[in-house]
Amino acid sequence: MAFEALHLLMLVMLCALITGAPSSNLCPNENFRIRMGDFTLSDGYSEGSVLRYSCPEGYYSTLKTRHCKNGSWKPKPKIRPACKKITCPDPRRFENGEVYPYQQRYFVNSITNYMCHSGYTFSGSASRVCQPNGKWSGGTPICGRNSEHCPDPGTPPGTVRTGNTFNIDDKVKYHCENNWALIGSRQRVCQDNGQWSGTEPQCYADFTYDTPEEASESFSTSLKANLELAQQHEQTDQYGKKIQLHQGGKLDIYIALDVSDSIDEVDFEKSKDVISKLIEKISYYEVSPNYEILVFATNVTRLVSMTNFKKGQSNNLSDVLKRLKHFKYNSKGMGTGTNIFKAYSSIFESMLIEKEKDKEGFLQTQHIVIMFTDGQANMGGSPKPKVEQIKALVLNRDPLREEKLDLYVFGMGAEVNAEDINSLKTDRANEKFFFKLRDLKDLKQTFDNMIDEGSSVKLCGLYRDYEDGTASHDRRQYPWLAKISVTRKDGTTSKCLGSLVTSTFILTAAHCFKFGDTPDRITVDMDSKGIKAKQFISHPDYNVTAKRHLGIPEFYEFDIALIQLKEPVIMDLNVRPICIPCTKETSGSLKLSDREGTCKKHKEILMNADIVNAAFKSDFGGKIENKEIKIKQGNLRDACVEDAKKAQGMTATNAKDIVSDNFLCSGGTEPNTDHIACKGDSGGATYVVPGNRMVQVGIVSWGVKDMCKASFKPRSVEDSRDYHTNLFSPEIHKFLKKYLGNERLGTPLTFL
Repeated sequence: MAFEALHLLMLVMLCALITGAPSSNLCPNENFRIRMGDFTLSDGYSEGSVLRYSCPEGYYSTLKTRHCKNGSWKPKPKIRPACKKITCPDPRRFENGEVYPYQQRYFVNSITNYMCHSGYTFSGSASRVCQPNGKWSGGTPICGRNSEHCPDPGTPPGTVRTGNTFNIDDKVKYHCENNWALIGSRQRVCQDNGQWSGTEPQCYADFTYDTPEEASESFSTSLKANLELAQQHEQTDQYGKKIQLHQGGKLDIYIALDVSDSIDEVDFEKSKDVISKLIEKISYYEVSPNYEILVFATNVTRLVSMTNFKKGQSNNLSDVLKRLKHFKYNSKGMGTGTNIFKAYSSIFESMLIEKEKDKEGFLQTQHIVIMFTDGQANMGGSPKPKVEQIKALVLNRDPLREEKLDLYVFGMGAEVNAEDINSLKTDRANEKFFFKLRDLKDLKQTFDNMIDEGSSVKLCGLYRDYEDGTASHDRRQYPWLAKISVTRKDGTTSKCLGSLVTSTFILTAAHCFKFGDTPDRITVDMDSKGIKAKQFISHPDYNVTAKRHLGIPEFYEFDIALIQLKEPVIMDLNVRPICIPCTKETSGSLKLSDREGTCKKHKEILMNADIVNAAFKSDFGGKIENKEIKIKQGNLRDACVEDAKKAQGMTATNAKDIVSDNFLCSGGTEPNTDHIACKGDSGGATYVVPGNRMVQVGIVSWGVKDMCKASFKPRSVEDSRDYHTNLFSPEIHKFLKKYLGNERLGTPLTFL
């Protein structure tokens, strides 16, 4: 009997294992309610689940999170969590003036006003509003005198200042009241140039955070000297960009991502997406940074090392982003602590290797370190000494090299230890290097805002997919598209399409123009703006009658032309150029380093299969339609070319006399039924979309059959084919380089 009971017990235990019985580490279903607020569970009551409290705008939770560990929720609150009103730092230490209303606490939407005593000059904001993020609007109000070398640095709300003389080498010191964290400079020194060192301090409570708008503005401004492209050309029509890297500069970027237990798996995946967004945004520009990307918890894993990146083992950014995407949360190993010290140690080791390999190159390099963490270091000791070693290594005992190193820290999560993080960043005048954001959604918004597409107008191939269907948003899906009208002496008008390739040139088909056409009869329409032509230039070898003796009534080889505009177009969200292959500008769009950026590599990436997905635009009654095609290469090309003999009036017997390698071929029904071009589509861009940029690979030239009588967006039949002037043709490349690479004719492209 005892044996049977034991056997039954074993069966029950086995069934429990097979059916996935609840783990003994499940946390209890407690009363999680919070006054005026709500809560969420990341993974129910399972081990590792994170409980997050939330409150309505203008309130904060007295307890941010709890974690399910070893069968219990930690920490265990002594009193029930509650939502309390957010307050802004105390502004009442305002010196040499009056602040009103004068009250004990200032809640969200409280307004304060400031005025100076007689003999003092006011600067800053005369009226400020307490905002939902726990910060005052506007700038710190100051009542100062102009009698000393440096201006009065003021006393920001919540701070206590010591030091009231402002001559050269004088110091002022700050601390925060109420145990709030001081962000910025604890000590500032009056310098020879009449400016204070460091940055103005701010006092952050646990609930204080930076908005995406202010974080984006500060981060972009701070990065400006490092990432934004210097203007290629003085007095061009191109606007400046938020991100700048001077030509010839060297840039090493180190990115570290916290994957400790205080950051759950869902947030980790979101964090990876945010970092990918940052790298992608930087790649919009004609810069080729070197990257090291590491993740850390108790230990550090290098996804990409600086050494390997520079050796070329992983310097295709697509590969880098792929490695980041495929790294799993559990790959961090069993150690779940937060060892920020070890993360900075790894970065220091990489920098040391780079300096030993090439000391002179290291000294010329701009070094950027971007740390993403919740700041809750619980092992490895303080990371500050290691950060000081990094500073010493880069500065090389030369204070003038201070700008060669930027140390940024982004605080993620609800319980950022702001004061500890503040000591890990760069402390440089009028720049901000620490950002505390409410959540990962705000962090993503920060990087979305960081590069303003309206000011990155020179970048080729940028477009936006909008779904609301408004006219202005529709235009942003094809900002390079130009409508071309040519009015003839007999009063007739012919229409073509073209593409903006620089601020002064439109690329189109040569057959759009006839003998006797003059520039004054050409109008280019972009975003409902009529633009005048200065001249049009057809390829010198274009000759429509060149092969009539072979039975080819119209021969369209080298069917390419450029329209030079009288005035450069003003770039904006609705008007910007498409990318042209075999240029440095397109290397940037393809995320290629200078070493990898070759015409051959462009072709490998863009035309990498027997069937290439491509498209062109069609203008039907003012409405732009997208036509999708498959460019046929390899074994499929022969049949596509052979059908050229079926064109009306064609008697040539050799298809290759009609269609040379200077053409791309589309149409037919294999492997899918393509769209087919209509008469007004001529000259338009045939393009591919690798990633997030459009690259033109051809020009719509001519077709075998007119399929447009029954439909403005016709589908192909088996032998209806279209042929597109091939921009990878050496003869076409030579023609484009002659004009688009000539700086005397406008803002030039850099051809490879």
